[in-house]
Amino acid sequence: TLHKNGLGDINLMIWDHNRGIMYQRAEVAYEDPEASKYIWGTAFHWYVGDHFDNVRMVHDAFPDKKILYSEAGMGGSWRSATNLARNIIMDLNNWSNGWIFWNLILDETNGPRHAGGLYGTNIVNADLSKGTVTYNPPHYIFGHFSRFIKHGAKRLPCTSNSDNLIATAFINPDGKIAVVILNLKDVEQMAQIWIERKVIKFTSPANGLMTMVF
Repeated sequence: TLHKNGLGDINLMIWDHNRGIMYQRAEVAYEDPEASKYIWGTAFHWYVGDHFDNVRMVHDAFPDKKILYSEAGMGGSWRSATNLARNIIMDLNNWSNGWIFWNLILDETNGPRHAGGLYGTNIVNADLSKGTVTYNPPHYIFGHFSRFIKHGAKRLPCTSNSDNLIATAFINPDGKIAVVILNLKDVEQMAQIWIERKVIKFTSPANGLMTMVF
């Protein structure tokens, strides 16, 4: 229908749900040649377990298709923000082409919302009665990625010898390398980066997210 009406440049994504069975859903769609030719990529969420390997499996099986994290709702604490950073790093390292939070800005009640129930957390709250804005933990987490990993950047191989210190690395179009590092421990960690035969020693604060640009 989109192609028939001159809207063939709109990118269509499938699934748009949790990582758990994203491979099985993608496989069915992509192995149908008639359906696959209209599909740009697979969208996914995080609400049922990690399953980061499933993101990589979709890429490895269908490397010509895009993968995009399309929705994240979370609590407003810094502990939740640490988990947000962990998920972004792990998804990027498993071939996600990007990462989208659910809400950019909401009002002082975390609304409006067309249905009842729980209200979402967001990057910014705007208090319409006072004319003020509040920047929430996700705002500062996303800044490490959106400010330093530029449009058109390419991901670089990046490994760690500790499950409690994880990182993702990209080379930007200007040739600069951005490395985003997350300390998952409740204490600071001393570590070092090996890059282009050079060693950079640093201390990562407890539960801290930091970015280095070379």
